[in-house]
Amino acid sequence: MKIGIPTEIKTNENRVSMTPHGVETLVRSGHQVFVQKGAGINSGFEDDEYSKSGAVLVDTAQAVFQSSDMIVKVKEPQPVELKMIRPGQLVFTYFHFAASEELTRGFIETGAIGIAYETVELEDGRLPLLIPMSEVAGRMATQEGSRFLERSNGGRGILLGGVPGVQPAVVTILGGGIVGHNAAYIAAGMGAKVYILDIDLDQLRYLDAIMPKNVITLYSNQYNIRELLPQTDLLIGAILIVGAKAPRLVTRKMLSLMKKRSVIVDVAVDQGGCIETTKPTTHENPTFLVDDVIHYGVANMPAAVPFTSTIALTNATLPYVEMIANNGFEKALVDSKEIRTGVNVYKKLVTHKNVALAFGLKYTPIERI
Repeated sequence: MKIGIPTEIKTNENRVSMTPHGVETLVRSGHQVFVQKGAGINSGFEDDEYSKSGAVLVDTAQAVFQSSDMIVKVKEPQPVELKMIRPGQLVFTYFHFAASEELTRGFIETGAIGIAYETVELEDGRLPLLIPMSEVAGRMATQEGSRFLERSNGGRGILLGGVPGVQPAVVTILGGGIVGHNAAYIAAGMGAKVYILDIDLDQLRYLDAIMPKNVITLYSNQYNIRELLPQTDLLIGAILIVGAKAPRLVTRKMLSLMKKRSVIVDVAVDQGGCIETTKPTTHENPTFLVDDVIHYGVANMPAAVPFTSTIALTNATLPYVEMIANNGFEKALVDSKEIRTGVNVYKKLVTHKNVALAFGLKYTPIERI
């Protein structure tokens, strides 16, 4: 199979979809890999590393798209990239279709096949291609939130862990999945008082058993959220519903309960956000104020640590890229439930129920194709 690795062009996206080692693995299996020159530089991987791994280096994204049966990316295709995608071509990336009707309808029009990292699902419900970036984003959520609590960055001037004789900051985390777990892990390690909320009682029991005593688990409901907001210095949104928009758990009206210059980091922003006032921002301009509360809405947080993120992403995605390349897409579709759950759009048909529901589109189960 011919596999293409283009340079990511979304604002401040520094990751690349595959390491030179990943390319070498595919080439050894008899596949041809086209890598756009400079694609890995911001992640710390030079062109000659890809060349030595057997990649064919090409000058432009257009050449990558024209030469490849499958495009492997990090972020959703940008408008200029949508124009390069051919009918029937495979595109394997983080799509988050439910967050953008424009992207969804634009990709449908290409007639291509969209396999979304974020909906590839194991039998036990785990999301193996979302987990590594969720781990990075969760840890970064606390790190970035702590940074913007500093007075020099507009915050209240609070040290997350406090010092002897001074109370630590209060961190409230909405969602106890991979993002929330990792955010709590870092916040607890920094000495904060941490509340983590979820509706899954089994997950809360698990977190209660493994977390230190400065982490308190609570059932997620509007009462508990409202009770915590006046105490909260850093609020982290970590909600995920597979393939769907995130539910709005904190409304604009509820912001009035929060302290002035407290900080919100909404990791769910790429799924629409779980705080009503959230909107996507960039690493260049990461924050904005609403009602004197700092909002951090960077939708590609792991791009700030691209070396770590690219290696972690390749570790997770490469087995699936190999599966498709070695067996062919149609056989992989039959043999692998994970691949079937990943297909969101198949040649103008919407094959993920939550994506169809988000925009009132016709849903066609992949099994019927």
